[in-house]
Amino acid sequence: MFGKLIMIFRIPELRKKIFLTLALLAVYRMGFAIPLPFIDQDGLARAVEDIEGQEGGFGQVMQIVALFSASSIGNSTIFGLGIMPYISASIIFQLLGTVYPPLEKLQKEGESGRRKINEYTRYATVVICLGQSFFWIKGLSGGQLMGENLLIEKFDSFYYYLIGTITMTAGTVLLMWIGEQIDAYGIGNGISLLIMAGILARMPAALMDMLAPALTQGVAIGTDTGVDRLLLLLALFVGIIIWVIAITQGQRRIPIQSAKHLRGRRVAGGQRQSLPLRVNQAGVMPIIFASSLLLFPYFLFSQLANFAMFRDVYIVQLLNRAFASHGYIYNMLYIFLIYFFCYFWTTITFNPKDIAENLKDYGSFIPGYRPGARTAAYLEQVMTRITYVGAAFLALVAVIPTVVASMMNIPPMVASFYGGTGLLIVVSVCLDLVQKIDSHLVMRNYPGLLDADE
Repeated sequence: MFGKLIMIFRIPELRKKIFLTLALLAVYRMGFAIPLPFIDQDGLARAVEDIEGQEGGFGQVMQIVALFSASSIGNSTIFGLGIMPYISASIIFQLLGTVYPPLEKLQKEGESGRRKINEYTRYATVVICLGQSFFWIKGLSGGQLMGENLLIEKFDSFYYYLIGTITMTAGTVLLMWIGEQIDAYGIGNGISLLIMAGILARMPAALMDMLAPALTQGVAIGTDTGVDRLLLLLALFVGIIIWVIAITQGQRRIPIQSAKHLRGRRVAGGQRQSLPLRVNQAGVMPIIFASSLLLFPYFLFSQLANFAMFRDVYIVQLLNRAFASHGYIYNMLYIFLIYFFCYFWTTITFNPKDIAENLKDYGSFIPGYRPGARTAAYLEQVMTRITYVGAAFLALVAVIPTVVASMMNIPPMVASFYGGTGLLIVVSVCLDLVQKIDSHLVMRNYPGLLDADE
């Protein structure tokens, strides 16, 4: 295995791509050491630490923002917004492409249409950044977000709000440019690598949270900090990763037969191939949508519970406690929403009619099914069934952190590495990166990283 890793750096082109990618990721991490000068960073760090320690509400919002944006908004830096505005703009245009005919037409124009949509996405990212950064700085100044004014008093003016807004917007645009440069000249998907780097940057802190009690209280067997418990957590972590990889790579292969036709005196075609359908077709999007949507009922019931007229209403107090503690009701709604968004996102990204028409145009067919509508109906039926399995997988991965944190009494940050969207993103990006490196190796007649040693 080490020989294969050394072999990667012997290929000049691949070596340059890897070093360029690492250098750009280093620039991304260095940006978090450049804070906005007119914000009380120490006060903000203390306020965020207190908020993130809460079980629900704004603390959960902060954790989700930090996870998906590849940012650390707890210390407002030039990269404080992270890459989340660009991701939001991309999702908006992808959804609009299914209901807005001009965008749908652009999507079908190939490379030229994709470039035009990317241009619109960049413009939308700037607009989103301007709004988010201004309201973030304004919220810090008035104490609406953290409960106190975190701007240095002499800088509390609209002029500095504007400077901070432009600075944070420029930081996100720079991150967007870094991601595009990795796509063009580096290795792997740039935006995904930025998100993965942000998630992995939290691992040392999570590891210290888990090991700190053991270092201070000892590792006697049978205690909460015993070596047997640490080994169990390690085995559970490895097992979950193996299981996530297996499901993420899982496919249902549909047999395809190409029709025979004559070319001069030769008979061409007649080959049997397969159409791979991923078990987890929706990726991590259902968990993102479900977790974000469940924040609204928590805010609603937490506000209602504070009104005098609802303080003695049992159902309001029950729902408030359920959403605050991630109880049974919360988890059931979480699982339901994951199933719903799995089918919703699969419907958007997987079009059986287009696939059936493409098979028909290329002279291929599924044995036992007529080309056209019958093939589309069959593909839709198969995808509906395997999406049910994929949704069950996502639901289990989503609730594992809550179960591990409650049953084994470990910090939520540590439990997040045993499941959830963060683990799925890291595994998916790593698999994609290995496949990109393998393609370079195979193109030069080298064995792939995952090929068995001879």
